[in-house]
Amino acid sequence: MDEARLSERERRILAEIEQRLEEDQPLARGLRTMRRGPLRRADGGRRGPTVLGLCALGAATLVLLVLAVATEAPILIWAFAATWVLTLVTLLRLVVRWTRRMAGTPRAPEK
Repeated sequence: MDEARLSERERRILAEIEQRLEEDQPLARGLRTMRRGPLRRADGGRRGPTVLGLCALGAATLVLLVLAVATEAPILIWAFAATWVLTLVTLLRLVVRWTRRMAGTPRAPEK
């Protein structure tokens, strides 16, 4: 296969891009700490709760509330209480993450 040769102009542009990339410290730090895997973000931190997960928890909480009120079974009441607490904690984490993002403060990566 024939090699593609770059013109002088293309080599100069490529050299400028490489120089700018070398000077970009946040990018270099992000690339050094990047991990592979489904539970990791590009910055190395763990993924937090999502809106979809919160909606699922909210729906489960609502179903358990209706069942607990209708049957008055202690196990359903305790299951509702547990999912309600989990839903509130998840909502709180999402709100904190959203307010940090809106404020522009960097978040420390979780370990």
